Amino acid sequence: VRCCASQAASNYTCRSTMKSAIFASLIASAAAFAPSQQSRSTTALNEFCKGYVGGDNIEPMWIGETGSKNFDPAGFTESCPEWVPWFREAELKHGRMCMLAVVGFAAVDCGFHIYPMPAAYEGLTSVTAHDALVKQGAMGQILLWISLAEIISTIAVTQMLNGSGRQPGDFGLDPLGFLKGATPEYEADMQLKEITHCRLAMFAFSGMVTQAVLTQGPFPYL
Repeated sequence: VRCCASQAASNYTCRSTMKSAIFASLIASAAAFAPSQQSRSTTALNEFCKGYVGGDNIEPMWIGETGSKNFDPAGFTESCPEWVPWFREAELKHGRMCMLAVVGFAAVDCGFHIYPMPAAYEGLTSVTAHDALVKQGAMGQILLWISLAEIISTIAVTQMLNGSGRQPGDFGLDPLGFLKGATPEYEADMQLKEITHCRLAMFAFSGMVTQAVLTQGPFPYL
């Protein structure tokens, strides 16, 4: 009975933590605050987050027990270490989307448009485009293609969680060959640069959208 109660409590804690993480990511891109982590290693710091890069904050921090090292002040991955790869997958996915979104959001308000310009798109800004395209029906097509991409990526993520050996965020996409013949050190450095820019972009896009809505002005939304 005691064993069952302990297991039930553990499952409840895991579910509660997952709900908290999902809610936080929706309102503030909180994945940037919780880089993935397995159990805290007592032998080597590089075992933090299953050895994934980006677990140590480059700036001095005084949050949590470990500060800048092994940065996970909310303790998400201590509660559910088996979800470490999923946490990192989610962080990379949201970060990559935000990097694209920052460029696209600013480009529209800087005057870059598709040509020939459909009449329904004339005069739209990044802020007003959403509602206008919903009325036109164009957002349904975006939803369709994003849903298809999510279905395909879900297969890869499921296999990763089942121990396939796939690294989070790795879809084998390197058309410019940046990592072709790269050393492990160079590959780790590029991964660190990506996750750093991902986290910056999540903050940047949140700030850009907020400022654009408040000012209703052109870029840079001052």
